[in-house]
Amino acid sequence: MDSAETRAAAANLFPGRVNSPVRSFRSVGGEPIVLERGAGGRVWDADGREYVDLLGAFGPLLLGHAHPDVVAAIRETAGLGTAFGALTPGEVSMGRLITDATGLERLRFVTSGTEATMTAIRLARGATGRDVIVKFDGCYHGHSDGLLAKAGSGVATLGMSDSAGVPEAIAGLTAVLPYNDAAALEEWFSAHGERTAAVIVESIAGNMGLVQPEPAFLNALDRVPRAHGALLIADEVITGFRLRYGLSGMLPGADIVAMGKVIGGGLPVGAVGGSARIMNLLAPEGPVYQAGTLAGNPLVSAAGAATLGVLATGRPYERADHLARHLENGLRAALKRSATTGTVVRAGSMLTLFFRDGAPRDYAEARESDTAMFGRFHRGMLERGVLLPPSQFETWFVSAAHTEADTDHVVNAAHDVLRQVAEARE
Repeated sequence: MDSAETRAAAANLFPGRVNSPVRSFRSVGGEPIVLERGAGGRVWDADGREYVDLLGAFGPLLLGHAHPDVVAAIRETAGLGTAFGALTPGEVSMGRLITDATGLERLRFVTSGTEATMTAIRLARGATGRDVIVKFDGCYHGHSDGLLAKAGSGVATLGMSDSAGVPEAIAGLTAVLPYNDAAALEEWFSAHGERTAAVIVESIAGNMGLVQPEPAFLNALDRVPRAHGALLIADEVITGFRLRYGLSGMLPGADIVAMGKVIGGGLPVGAVGGSARIMNLLAPEGPVYQAGTLAGNPLVSAAGAATLGVLATGRPYERADHLARHLENGLRAALKRSATTGTVVRAGSMLTLFFRDGAPRDYAEARESDTAMFGRFHRGMLERGVLLPPSQFETWFVSAAHTEADTDHVVNAAHDVLRQVAEARE
């Protein structure tokens, strides 16, 4: 089937033709892209068109598509069986790689980032005997009910439901504070510290576009929850093993860490980690229940171990960071040459081009971006063979499999699109 036929068939199968909302491309005024294959830093759609891929499956593919070591590991393991519902040597090997790299004492594998953060929160509540969770506006931690909360009417208020089907009673157990606001965190804990089980935060915000945490905010995260007997949950689903081999290093004092994406090598994965004291509260050792039929799946374990084996050399990080820096500089030049208001924020191999003046420090500032301009930019880049995440508020991902020719192609396309848009304004 070509792209049009696939979209037509999907319309009779899936809500909005897709199995995850952002894949609809509605926020950029487009149609769902239909991809058939990928190799290295490029993908091909069902019509045979080729793209430089900066979507990167939203983060897991630091080694690019179909890395030979990963493919070989999956192929070999599949021949031995795809699921057992029992402990396997593969998950032990993968677990050791992660704990050796991170210093975490215990892990529990799950099958998605959402499940990892959901489990981390349940664990924090079990450890503290408290109910309320603090999150930050613009940080996304998956789609479990308690995390689909939006900010209330004041800085230090409980959240309100941000999705149909989420009872207000559940959303009301989540406080939503401004990101990068140390004072708001202090204020919340001064008023509600005895009720608060944990603070959950992305180590670097990647779901309002890329927004860097400020030193004062990081200091408050390390200090304030602990002073009130609450735990700190570091959401490293995006950043874990993406910026360096191990955790990002932004929240070294975290009590519980949620991981995903890169550690699965492109297969569905999540993990929760922490000290033995906290993690042993999980069943069957402790009273906090969690289970998963496909957790520690042999194929995921094989793909993850193969990925981590390549990443452990450090060379993929050097390569991806180098290319991302080149891309950042090229995008800045394209903005300047076209006199377009915009800024580029980068952390390692992750970056976002915001169509606003200056780097945002929180979600309110990120929302000031010109989303209509991003939509025009996205469509223009797609026409020129560059696949970007289909939202102003998603992070671009550079892989170690991209080439200098790939980044040059992206930069040249950006110059062309921004020049064309600038001429249309005149």
